[in-house]
Amino acid sequence: MAEEEHSVFYFKKFEVKQTQCAMKVGTDAVLLGAWVACSSAKYILDIGTGTGLLALMVAQRSQAVIDAIDIDMQAYMHAKENFEASQWRERLHVKQCSVQTFADIANRKYDLIISNPPFFMNAHKSSFVERNVARHFNETLTMVELIQAVIKLLTTDGSFSLILPVKEGGLLIEEGERQGLFVNEIIRVRTKFGKAEKRMLLRFSKVRSKIKTDTLSIQSQDGKYSDEYIQLTREFYTHLPERL
Repeated sequence: MAEEEHSVFYFKKFEVKQTQCAMKVGTDAVLLGAWVACSSAKYILDIGTGTGLLALMVAQRSQAVIDAIDIDMQAYMHAKENFEASQWRERLHVKQCSVQTFADIANRKYDLIISNPPFFMNAHKSSFVERNVARHFNETLTMVELIQAVIKLLTTDGSFSLILPVKEGGLLIEEGERQGLFVNEIIRVRTKFGKAEKRMLLRFSKVRSKIKTDTLSIQSQDGKYSDEYIQLTREFYTHLPERL
């Protein structure tokens, strides 16, 4: 999915500064932040917050207290600045640490955990060091470690939602099954109607249930943004161009 390269990305109710952050504002995070069910959540955790975009989106859509963590110092500094500039600053908190460490020191459990984990198993190394750390997230945090941390931090009836490439999503579903974290919903995302799915929006919990499935196309057949994508993201974008 395309990433926005501007140093500041303006949304309807907040802005995201991202000058020195390895992972820029992109379609994946916007999709997850617009899709995830968060309106009734009291405590939300954003793992690998980056610029803080996901946390800001769920702050707009809920009344929850939101904790965000990132192992990278530049990401932490960007998220802190973006949180402090927002109207929800009193509900947003950021900490620089790994999720493994946070799982051991956290003083609460969360009824919603969200993540846009930036790892691609077969990606080439990036020349940008921070981006490389982010993209190869699996070198410092394995799927097993992620799932174990989520299980520790999630309430009994809470949800864990994230977006992943299809291959990694399938592997996470399998590993979650082994660890006791079960997929409850799968949205298969394709860039254009009729094309192969590239991403999966996933919702997990500690409770096994019948899996809800659906598909989402970002573009319609004529290359314009699809009605479903426009409807999903309407509360956030100040302007969508006719085409990607």
